[in-house]
This record gives sequence, C-alpha cells and structure tokens, in this order.
Amino acid sequence: MKFLRGFLDNDSVFGQLMTRCGILIAANLLFVLSLLPVVTAGAGYAALYFTLLTCLREQTCNPFSTFWRGFKSNFKQGTLCFLALLALGVVLWLEISWCEQFEGVMALFRYPLMAIGIAVVVLACYLFPVMAAFQVSFRQLLADSVYFAVKRPVTTVAVLIVNVVPMAVTYLDRGNLPTYAFVWVLCGFSAVTMLNASMLLKSFAPYLERKEEKEDAPDEGHVQTEEEVLSDMEKLGM
Repeated sequence: MKFLRGFLDNDSVFGQLMTRCGILIAANLLFVLSLLPVVTAGAGYAALYFTLLTCLREQTCNPFSTFWRGFKSNFKQGTLCFLALLALGVVLWLEISWCEQFEGVMALFRYPLMAIGIAVVVLACYLFPVMAAFQVSFRQLLADSVYFAVKRPVTTVAVLIVNVVPMAVTYLDRGNLPTYAFVWVLCGFSAVTMLNASMLLKSFAPYLERKEEKEDAPDEGHVQTEEEVLSDMEKLGM
C-alpha cells in the first residue's frame, strides 16, 4: 500500500505524467471550443501556446484559468493575425489556381506564389507562440517572429514538420478520419503545440529572462513621497 501511495502521489513520475496529460486534454478541449465561432481561432491558438509555455516553465498550471488569461490578453492581436493570415491564404490559393489554368510563362508564376505561401506558413508557426510569450506590439510581433524563424533554421524546419505532417496524414488517410478526429479533439492540437513549445522555449528562454529582469527592476525614476519616507524610517527603527 505504501508503494501504491507513492506511485500515485502527485510528485511521482506517474503523478507528474498524469498531471501533464490532464493539462493537455483540458487545454485541447478549450482550444476546440474556441474554434467554434471561427473568428476566435487565433486568440484560442495564442491561448493554447500561453498555457503550454506556462506549463513548461512552471512544470504545472491550472489549464482553465491560464487559458482564459492567455485568451483575454491575446484576443485582439490573435483575431487580427488569424483573419489576416486567412485572407492572405485564400488570395494565394486563388492566384495559384488561376495560374495553373495557363501554360507557358503564366503557369510558372505559381512557383513564386507557392514560395510566398510557404513563407506565410512559417510566419504563422511563429506568430502565435511569440505573441503568447512576449505580449508585444504588432510591429514588434512581426519583427520578432521573423527573427526567431531566421535565427534557428533547423528549429524552424522541425516546427514546420511537426505542424504540417500530422495535418497532411489526417487529410490523406481519409479512411481513418473518425479516429483522427477523435484524437484531434481529445489531445491532438495540444500535443502538437506542446512539441512546438518545447523546441521554441529554448530560443525564447534568454529573452524571457531579460524581460522578467526588467519587470522586476526597481523604478529609478520614482520619487518617494513623505509618507513613504516616514514608513521606511519606522521599519528601520528610526
């Protein structure tokens, strides 16, 4: 019985694994709910990254309150980014389809359009995790996303593979679509996002530490009031 209690304890390997699985499932279900209105998909994706990055950094978290906090703080940027990416994707798809109807020089235009499409997909893979991690302006968000994507090309390729391959397999293997749908709804999105977050956190960590140091640094421009000075003197026994 003592062994069993130790095995089921929250601090045991099994307990930590079950806690992590619970966080993944809860965060995934919350993300699926955020997809229902469609326009909130971007905010939900940023919130999913916010939850899993928090889980990785703090080892555990409350997925419900953390997801909601990430959803609220990234609602505007996440929604605008999602709608912009969706519009750009539709335009590129229409342009490529149009070019494929021709032969010769016109047909060749589809290749640069495909290259632009790949660049947009790579940018989308970084926009939402950067948004969740740093809470910056839209211009800085774009700059940081491009910076992280270019800085570590191997990580970028790995993130692209982790994002694209599961979706491609689901699309191509239509005979098992019900099984794939069940997995995606249960934990698929959060599992993929957790893999991405684990890789990206290595790139983000030094900048997150600098950000926290700046936030914790005392405000040197603050001038103490007379009441604050008296209070400090009393604490010192003066």
